[in-house]
Amino acid sequence: MNALPITPPLLAVARRVVWFKKPEEALADPVHFLAHVMTYGTAEDLRALDGRVGANELREVMHRSPPGIFDGRSWAYWHYRLGLTPPGQPVPPLPQRRFD
Repeated sequence: MNALPITPPLLAVARRVVWFKKPEEALADPVHFLAHVMTYGTAEDLRALDGRVGANELREVMHRSPPGIFDGRSWAYWHYRLGLTPPGQPVPPLPQRRFD
């Protein structure tokens, strides 16, 4: 997935949901940024993604999500919303950190 464009609306979202990085740095890592938006973002934050990020990109985030970002509720919501898990079926476990 390519870096997201640096636009005022996306910079504002990045400041809010990835508060521990510079906004430009957050947008340069789209999987990490979008995982934060999908967990901590508001409906307004998601609207800022319209036309820039589609369902396929969000599915990619779910498949490549770093451990420790999603909470159980957001993980389940996006699995059902994006059709990754059929209704009524259990969602896969959250990504886990590994210490090898």
